[in-house]
Amino acid sequence: MSATPSNAKGSKASAAGAFAFQIFCASIFLGIIGLVFFNAVLRYCFNSGYPPSEEWARFLFIYVTFFGAIEAFYRKKHIAVELVVDMLEGNCRKAVNIIAILLSLSALALLLQGGIIYVLQTMDTYAVATHVNMALINITLPIMAGAGIVLQLRDLIAIIRTPASAFKKADPMDVEAILEKAS
Repeated sequence: MSATPSNAKGSKASAAGAFAFQIFCASIFLGIIGLVFFNAVLRYCFNSGYPPSEEWARFLFIYVTFFGAIEAFYRKKHIAVELVVDMLEGNCRKAVNIIAILLSLSALALLLQGGIIYVLQTMDTYAVATHVNMALINITLPIMAGAGIVLQLRDLIAIIRTPASAFKKADPMDVEAILEKAS
């Protein structure tokens, strides 16, 4: 069955958005590398660093951590222990998956609430070396939590719509599936 033009457009837009997000994260990571290298050269050659570069590298590290978490949620590459779930099938496996997502949603809701409170508390706080408003740095936590909530809700709806008969027990000898999970 071929994709309809609207689905093709949606998948192209989704792929373009995913690529742009990866470029964004890669740019942040390259910025960290550049700032740390620049500061190392200054320390080695001139016996003094540039404090704002240390602060900017720390801020970029915070950004890449939280935006990387969004990427992990999107690609389902976050840390998961599936030992017990792989032994289940049918309604039992579906129920465990739903419970796991509900627990994740609870944790993300707490992070969202706490992140918003933290951003509001740091609205009048500025970094020492760069004089950047710390709310601009700390906003990454509620952004990550909000994106995680949206992605987990998407997964929850997909699991609820999937019939229980589709949830099969994992074959421990299926090497291809094991390698696919590992990649």
